[in-house]
Amino acid sequence: MVTDTTTRKNFLTSLLTTTLALAGCSTKKSPFEVAGRENGQHHQPTGEMVKLLSVDGEIIEVDRAFLKQVPEMPVISNSEARKGIAGKKFVMVIDLSRCKNLRFCEAACNHAHHLHTNHNWLKVYPMKEEETTAAFWQPTMCMHCDEPPCVKVCPVDATFKRQDGIVLVDSDRCIGCRFCMAACPYSVRVFNWEKPDNMSEELCGRPYSVETSVPQKVGTVGKCDFCPDMARQGELPHCVSACPNGVYFFGDRNEDSVTNGSETFRFSELIKDKSGYLLMDDLGTKPSVYYLPPVNRNFKFEKGLENDNEKI
Repeated sequence: MVTDTTTRKNFLTSLLTTTLALAGCSTKKSPFEVAGRENGQHHQPTGEMVKLLSVDGEIIEVDRAFLKQVPEMPVISNSEARKGIAGKKFVMVIDLSRCKNLRFCEAACNHAHHLHTNHNWLKVYPMKEEETTAAFWQPTMCMHCDEPPCVKVCPVDATFKRQDGIVLVDSDRCIGCRFCMAACPYSVRVFNWEKPDNMSEELCGRPYSVETSVPQKVGTVGKCDFCPDMARQGELPHCVSACPNGVYFFGDRNEDSVTNGSETFRFSELIKDKSGYLLMDDLGTKPSVYYLPPVNRNFKFEKGLENDNEKI
């Protein structure tokens, strides 16, 4: 028998349920709390509730203590990063007359990319044109060639060239065949035989980013990436900003401008006036890294020997 009292009770129950739903609450237990108890995890509630959308499409409230931290995601997807920055053609100019072998550039690069202690993507070599000429220091890294032989030999498209001229390695695709290492005439690539020894577990768990080259993965190839994540923010590569002597100039060939942070030049005029040249130009790789000859040097070669174990 249905009475007015029963009808009123049903109405109030229905109204209360509707009100809870509209308020973003649910009468169900939080699946996060249930899963935590089932897995033997005991979290101390904070009292701070966060509203979430459940897999059933309901809005539920969960104590912040039961939320799992999501790894930091790349700013852009790797597929987007493979395209590059539209309208740009990045170049670097290295003034050999300014280099003193301080190797701040190496340290900055290694720190930014969390490289293994035994790895360097940027190396400073003692060089001589011939026996009777004076020695000088030559920073060397990936040349980001317009005709990169490394790209041509990669069987899985892990090594690729972007529209802005930067050549990168996608560690998600790299199978560790090392064909690219054999094809590179500049010997600037390294193979990750083991996990970097200075990288935290949190960093190792992040999704790989093509633009930061972090985290490096065991069994893959790594190299200088021109710091495209910094370029996307309008900043200079780490090696450029770390050098106190202004050895490195970085910029956009399309804008005909390069800078070391304190000085800015027209790229075409700088190369012409200072007799800029390309390393191993006869190979036809068309590098994007130019060198200015070590004339009128700021420092004597001997001044940098204390930072180097190699002797000429």
